[in-house]
Amino acid sequence: MTSSPLDLGFIGLGIMGAPMAGHLVAAGHRLFVHSRSPVPPALVQAGATACGNGKEVASRADIVFIMVPDTPDVADVLFGEDGVAAGIGRGKTVVDMSSISPIETKAFARRMGELGCHYLDAPVSGGQVGARNATLSIMVGGDEAVFERVRPLFELLGKNITLVGGVGDGQTAKVANQIIVALTIEAVAEGLLFAARAGADPARVRQALLGGFASSRILEVHGERMIKRTFDPGFRIELHQKDLNLALQGARSLGLSLPGTASAQQLFNSCVADGGKGMDHSSMVRALEKLANFEIGGK
Repeated sequence: MTSSPLDLGFIGLGIMGAPMAGHLVAAGHRLFVHSRSPVPPALVQAGATACGNGKEVASRADIVFIMVPDTPDVADVLFGEDGVAAGIGRGKTVVDMSSISPIETKAFARRMGELGCHYLDAPVSGGQVGARNATLSIMVGGDEAVFERVRPLFELLGKNITLVGGVGDGQTAKVANQIIVALTIEAVAEGLLFAARAGADPARVRQALLGGFASSRILEVHGERMIKRTFDPGFRIELHQKDLNLALQGARSLGLSLPGTASAQQLFNSCVADGGKGMDHSSMVRALEKLANFEIGGK
């Protein structure tokens, strides 16, 4: 536990938010929670207090964490009817750990600043496994003094915690992360598909590659998913698709060409069209398999 219990809020208790909130309450903090979905009973049993809306959370907590899917969701949590802005007081802090638009993040921070509140954007990487094991990478944007005050709480949630820069820079880092992850998933999928179609055992090929320069966490974890066909979501395709939309929109505004990102997005689009939006993003391989008329593990 950190030095003394704090009054914390957590809004958004999905497959990422619920275990993250669990780490905070397990550390002995007083936790006030709200979610569109029912609050997990285990959190309440652990000592969290369920609240009826974001306004109530903000009125009772000094630091409010948000973990929801998309930019409009954060806007609603903050500024919707009975939202955080309606209940928060001067000197309190909002920490948005969602993955959303860097541009909108800066606008949200300005509006909360006008209310006398501090604001950090702190998106994460590591998926459900990282959330459950408290091994998330956390990319933070905001004032350094505010970051240092919140750092002990971040350390309950993750291992690689970096202050990237000012407000919005955490979100920019997360978009860059999602570009790299998507392109690496595509590369792993193409490599294993090639190996399998050529008649090699993809599991043994993967094992061989893990010892060389092609080794990566994605080859290790998602390569195994592709071979074993285990596509239950750790991170859903529809969420990664949303993040790549942010990348491509940003690229247009910056005058950049991101051809690999566009290719990966088209493969995700194909998966969604085939009913796979709720599958793990490693199932991008299914779109490539359809193009090849061959499935990894097929004969």
